[in-house]
Amino acid sequence: MKDEAKDVATQPIEAAAAPAAEAALKAPAKKKRARSGKAKGANAAVEARIGHNFADPNLLIQAITHVSALKSGRKRGDSYQRLEFLGDHVLGLVVSDMLYHAFPSADEGELSKRLAELVRKESCADVAKLLGLLDDIKLGGVGPAADARLRKSVLGDICEAVIGAIYLDGGHAAAAEFVKRNWTERMHKPRRPLRDPKTVLQEWAQGKGLPTPVYREVERTGPHHDPQFRVAVDLPGLESAEGVGGSKRAAEKVAASVMIEREGVGGGNDS
Repeated sequence: MKDEAKDVATQPIEAAAAPAAEAALKAPAKKKRARSGKAKGANAAVEARIGHNFADPNLLIQAITHVSALKSGRKRGDSYQRLEFLGDHVLGLVVSDMLYHAFPSADEGELSKRLAELVRKESCADVAKLLGLLDDIKLGGVGPAADARLRKSVLGDICEAVIGAIYLDGGHAAAAEFVKRNWTERMHKPRRPLRDPKTVLQEWAQGKGLPTPVYREVERTGPHHDPQFRVAVDLPGLESAEGVGGSKRAAEKVAASVMIEREGVGGGNDS
């Protein structure tokens, strides 16, 4: 009888414990779903900025994950690095194709210079910064100061990794669309001169049957240790163009650039 009473007494306790245990099992699942929903929201925000919805969101996560953020046991290949390698070559191919069609009169040397300027890490970092990817990079616990430095140092790499991720997710067409959207204006307006403006002006003059441009000092101002030169460039039949610089050579380049822009000379930044 005592044993039967013991069994009866424990039944309500076990029945009451069952819902509690079930709730405890569901709690982590709810937290996991909440974290998953938050991650999807963050991914959607990045996708909206880069203009591509990923069929495989893990590719985007990998593209913005630095090796320092990987948990123990995961391989370096789970970071952005492999995608960066792929994206670098996809970017080069797409930009090469853009240049080939945009500048039909440019020779191989000029096309190569333009390509090098457009795919350099600084250019990629500029694009990534404009897209707001700086704060999206996933880093490990490296400390505030190192965090800021590291984000800036890998920004160009992250941009290439995103291109690689888009290529794997949506193919060449999707990657090309991303590159064209973010590089077309840069292609037509390089941030740095591609060729010496004096060389461009001289070649243009020779092509027109004109003599070599003549540069003359108009005036020199300022103290001896910090002079300013005003130089004019002359070509027969054309109005002179002037430029100012801290040296004669610098002023000559400015003057040549002024004439190039005024006369619509090809072979410079906007050929």
